[in-house]
Amino acid sequence: MVGYYENGRHIESLCSIHPREILIAYGPKKLLVDQYHWHSPNKGIVASYTPKDYDVEDHFGIFRGVDQIESFVQATAASLSMFLICQKNACAPEDLKEKSVPSFISVGNVNFMGALEKGDTYVMLGKITFYKFKQMVCDGRIYQCPPGLDLDDYFKDFNEERLFKYDLSPDFKLISDLYDITGREIEIEYFRAAKKK
Repeated sequence: MVGYYENGRHIESLCSIHPREILIAYGPKKLLVDQYHWHSPNKGIVASYTPKDYDVEDHFGIFRGVDQIESFVQATAASLSMFLICQKNACAPEDLKEKSVPSFISVGNVNFMGALEKGDTYVMLGKITFYKFKQMVCDGRIYQCPPGLDLDDYFKDFNEERLFKYDLSPDFKLISDLYDITGREIEIEYFRAAKKK
């Protein structure tokens, strides 16, 4: 079976839920994913975010590169691995809340070609390059979206081949290229033990 059950509802794709339903470890001002638009559980995802006032506060209205990386991690390694862990364990994200937390553990190369400001909607195209033992590595890109585009409609016929080629219309502006973005589901007991040392 693809997906998992939560409160009697079958979640077979991240596109059917709000990101806060799977990224439960992130508070409202730390959640940097607004919506999932396309999802292939073992291959990758397309998600979007629009920077808010508090995201650019004290940064001259610019959504920083470090925040782009965090947003990408949340949309890819954190969301995708949580979905697969819930599927494997036949549980919901809430069931894991007291057991483990998605953690960002490393980043490879990141190249920035442009900047994002408050109100600039962007999409993240993320490809899974490795997944084993609760650790996921993703490559991908961030593109600024054309103003007013209906992203759900645009990505309704998207597929894995287009994801792997980053096949988007020229109206999308490439902002950043990300490689070897790594996340891991870490047991909360590990943090508790480390704190005692």
